[in-house]
Amino acid sequence: MERTKGSNEWDLPVILASLNDDLEQDLSISREAFKHPGTKGDASETTWMDLLTKYLPKRYQIETGHIVDSKGVFSQQIDVVIFDRQYSPFIFDFKGQKIIPAESVYAVFEAKQDANKERIEYARKKISSVRRLHRTSLPIPHAGGTYPPKPLPHIIGGILTLESTWNPPLGIALQEVLENNEFDDELLDLGCFAAHGTFELKHGEYFFKENNKPVTYFLFELIARLQSSATVPMIDIRAYSDWLTK
Repeated sequence: MERTKGSNEWDLPVILASLNDDLEQDLSISREAFKHPGTKGDASETTWMDLLTKYLPKRYQIETGHIVDSKGVFSQQIDVVIFDRQYSPFIFDFKGQKIIPAESVYAVFEAKQDANKERIEYARKKISSVRRLHRTSLPIPHAGGTYPPKPLPHIIGGILTLESTWNPPLGIALQEVLENNEFDDELLDLGCFAAHGTFELKHGEYFFKENNKPVTYFLFELIARLQSSATVPMIDIRAYSDWLTK
């Protein structure tokens, strides 16, 4: 079938390809330009955060930070947190350190220059530290009464890198590492290796895509999963205010 163009001659495949190419180029420049591992890591986080901030709907906010629950338990530091700012009532910002309530979190990602066994396992532990937090969910008032508390949505977790260190990048070695988890709350749902491809967990099975525009594919898949999550639960803010008397 012949593809038609509008009068302004825009080309959708070219637009989508440039999104992927721009991010891959930024990650590559960060790798070459910065020699200090910490600086290189910060640049990688910022690159992914800029992408998500630009293309996700405005109801989502993206930050680096810690997650806290109403029992006073904190997660490990998370590179990329996608959370709600439309319905969540608060976020703490202490000297640049963001502290986000557990109820408002949609997704968390570890961002690195490349992926190997140790970094997959590290990402798994950090994501688990978020999923294990306590989350409240109150009944939702409306004009005719109240809706029951919203079931707690699954927190999406994954890893974002420029490259995979395995050969082949998305082969059996990666699959074995992804499947070798001790607890379900350590499972990675999505992964994007900008230079190679993506992986995704569906119905308990991992699927791998070696495509030439993995960043664009990842972004669309993430948006689809966020849409399925709908809105976050109604937070019990009084559960947090109880700490004022302790």
